[in-house]
Amino acid sequence: MENKTATKNPVMLYTEQTPNPESLKFVTNRMIYKGTADFREEELAREWSPMATALFELPYVKGVYICNNFVTLTKEFNYSWEDIMLQAKDYIKKYIEDGKPILTEGFEEAMEKLEEERGASYEYTGEEAELVKKIKELIDTYVKPAVEMDGGNIEFKKFDKGTVVVVLQGSCSGCPSSTVTLKAGIEGMLKRMVPEVTEVVAEMG
Repeated sequence: MENKTATKNPVMLYTEQTPNPESLKFVTNRMIYKGTADFREEELAREWSPMATALFELPYVKGVYICNNFVTLTKEFNYSWEDIMLQAKDYIKKYIEDGKPILTEGFEEAMEKLEEERGASYEYTGEEAELVKKIKELIDTYVKPAVEMDGGNIEFKKFDKGTVVVVLQGSCSGCPSSTVTLKAGIEGMLKRMVPEVTEVVAEMG
């Protein structure tokens, strides 16, 4: 008879700096959640994520962002990473090792519905619809991967009279250098590729 008890790969975890001094990226060798889940408030976490809820119980956690194989924690200002990093790392590692739930069923659908409601007032037709499609593709292809490497996320929100509005999440939300990235990098690229774009502004997720 075949032995069914497969040996589990140990959970490996390491940290990566992000451009935001208040956020740190905890990267693991496991796929935690295929998608993006941004929790800026404990209320939303309690509704949808047992993992984020558990992390919010740590006194220094201000925000939790879960994406693919990493978790980005944003800390309270009055704590130093030197003092809390190892504890946070052990906590996340043990949580994943114990196989505890990350997100509750229906989270993705609920977020999609929310996005649809937000975007329902922005109906694009004709040439504008084509422009919006091109802008979204450029953001998804060139901007998202780079932002994700820094432990954050960027989402297109709307296009109105030349202005592109994006939503910043994870380590990008409240990051001092995100404005520079937004203006010098993203705005510059979009203006070059889509001449109709005059500026890019951000909302925090």
